[in-house]
Parts: sequence; structure tokens; C-alpha cells
Amino acid sequence: MDDTALALIELGAVFFALGVLGRLAGRIGLSPIPLYLVGGVAFGHGGLVPLGEAGEFSHLAAEIGVVLLLLLLGLEYTAPELVNGLQKSWMAGVLDLVLNATPGAVVALLLGWGPIGALTLAGVTYISSSGIAAKVLTDLGRLGNRETPVVLSILVFEDLAMALYLPILTALLAGVGFFGGLQALGIALLVITTVLLIALRYGHYVSAIVDSADREVFLLKLLGAALLVAGIAQGLQVSAAVGAFMLGIAISGSTAHNATKLLEPLRDLFAAMFFVVFGLNTDPASIPPVLGWAIVLAVITTATKLATGWWAAAHQNVGKMGRARAGAALVARGEFSIVIAGLAVAAGTVEDDLAALATAYVLLMAIVGPIAARFAEPVVRLFQRPEPDPHGAEVDPFFRP
Repeated sequence: MDDTALALIELGAVFFALGVLGRLAGRIGLSPIPLYLVGGVAFGHGGLVPLGEAGEFSHLAAEIGVVLLLLLLGLEYTAPELVNGLQKSWMAGVLDLVLNATPGAVVALLLGWGPIGALTLAGVTYISSSGIAAKVLTDLGRLGNRETPVVLSILVFEDLAMALYLPILTALLAGVGFFGGLQALGIALLVITTVLLIALRYGHYVSAIVDSADREVFLLKLLGAALLVAGIAQGLQVSAAVGAFMLGIAISGSTAHNATKLLEPLRDLFAAMFFVVFGLNTDPASIPPVLGWAIVLAVITTATKLATGWWAAAHQNVGKMGRARAGAALVARGEFSIVIAGLAVAAGTVEDDLAALATAYVLLMAIVGPIAARFAEPVVRLFQRPEPDPHGAEVDPFFRP
């Protein structure tokens, strides 16, 4: 059998298996991300059915998946929303950063992975999964809740923090040193500031350039622009992911809405391949030695995300039930954590065990997150008793008119 036929068979088997896993995840009410990671581990080196000829395409598809993930995330925000969200949530964002990045950095140092390993694992434990959080809020009908703007503002802060963090990490992983990291930070700040100014004042021109009434033309222009910007950003050491995210922010209005609907199927396809490829690079035998640390990080960072959401919601005068829901919505880790770990693994400058720890950690958190969001409210009710009314009736302390 020739190589092309073998590659087609392998890819077909992978896509079909991913479809089955996605259906299973939907049936049990969880994000498909952990199952995609498990699928990747099964197809990788040391797994049940290692891939052969399809490997090269899979890695390119994974890079496109990262670009599309971040492009659609950027399409969810407008420049004014980002600025307003940053103004409202910066205190909660700083608290979130300190509480959730610190455990990862400490564990990496305890494992002897050095400063770059600590910076990498700090990012993995810090960033919540915007995709899982958005899906959970939608599935549970909480988009109109009082705590939801608090959750979204923290996610916005995290995404902006990633726009600064990823270029620095990429530069350090490439071995450019401290001054190279400062240069990457300066370029990132310049790019972000420029894009936000363009989006605020001239966003309609950017939208007009990529917009088209013809779906085929619209898709080609969108995808072409995203890959061009991502490639240029990568060349400037700003990271392809950040470039795609900033392009998404610059596109606004009906163009952004139509682009989201058009790109979602492509995003789902290539993003699934991204998670699979990350799993391909993880040897199943490397997970058991780091599973204990993954569980420790999962327990600690679940508590710190709950604390972050509780404090931020309380700061906005949200009731106790809403505070619990806000914290639980932030628990899940997913796409960004894997992007960070993937950059480190591809650079080859960190320990191989980091990929295994990141995989195990994201598997745990992608499962715990939706479960925590679903059961946060019943758990809080279980441990709280109605307060007596001075007039004799009982008042639900969580009720807010």
C-alpha cells in the first residue's frame, strides 16, 4: 500500500474516532477536550495504534487549529469591551494571576525544571479555558446571570495577559535570554496597543477588507488573513496565537458574527487535531509518575479559582450563590494550557515530563470544571440554612430581586 493511501486511512480513522469521542462527551455532559487528549495518547508513541504517514499533516493541522481557536476567541470581543473589561476587572485579574500561577511555578521548581519550566507551568495552571467556560455558561442557561459579566471580565483579563505572556515565553524558550524577553515584551505591547487603537478607530475598515457576501470568498479571505497575520506574528516572536487573537479583536459588528458562524466547523475540526497532536507527543508511560503532582495542582488550583470568582463577584455585590457559580465557571483549564505546554515541548528546552504533567492536569481540570459548575449551587445550598425573617417568615439568603 502506498504512503498516500496509508495516510488517508490513518486520518480517516482518527477523524472518525474523534467523532465518536465527541458524541460520547456530549452524552455525559463534558467537554470533548479530555477525550481528544486521551485519543491522542492512544495514537501516539507508546500508545495502542501509533500513527505513521499522517504525522506531518497532523502537525500542520494542529498549528492551524491554534490559529483558529484564538481567532474565534478574539471575534468574541470588541476593542471597547476589552478596554472596559480591563478597567473593571484588573484587581480580580491580578488576584487571579497570583493565586493560580504560583502553584504551577512552585511545583516546577520543586521538580527541578528551572525558571523556564516554572514560567511554563505557571501559565498552564493560571489560564482558564474560555471555550469550556462559555460552553458551560450556555448549557446551564447562565448567560444572563448577574455573575456572568464578572466571569467574562476575568476571562478577558486572562486573554490579554496571555497576549503579553506568550511572546515572552516563546522568546525565552528560543534561548534569546533576558534582553530578548524584554524585546519580545516591547514588541508585544506595541502590537497590542496598535491593534487596539486600530480596532477602536478603524475597526470597520478591517471588517470591510475581509467581508464578502460570497461565503467562499469570505472564508478564503478570513482564513488567508488569519494565517498571514499569525505567520508574521510568529516571525516577530510575538506568537502566532496572539496574532490571530488580535486580528479577531479588530474584526467587529456583523462581520465578526458571520465570521464566527462560518469558521466554527473549521475551528472544531482543526482544534480537535491540535489536542490529538499534543496527546501524540505524550508517552502514556510518562503520566503515572507525574499523576500525583497533577492531582495536587488540580486540588489547589480548583480552590484558588473558586476563591478568585467568589472574591470578584462579591466585589460586584453579587449574592453568595452567584459567587459560587462565578468561581466554578473559572475552574476548567483547556486549550490555552495545552498551547503553552505545546510551545515548550516543541522548543525542546524543558523536561519531557512537563508535557505529561500538563496532559494529566488538563484532563483532570477539563472534567472537574464542568462538574464544579453544575454542582456548585446545590453544594452551597446544602451547607447554608435560610435566615429567619424578623416577622417570622424564612428568607432565602441567596435570593436577589
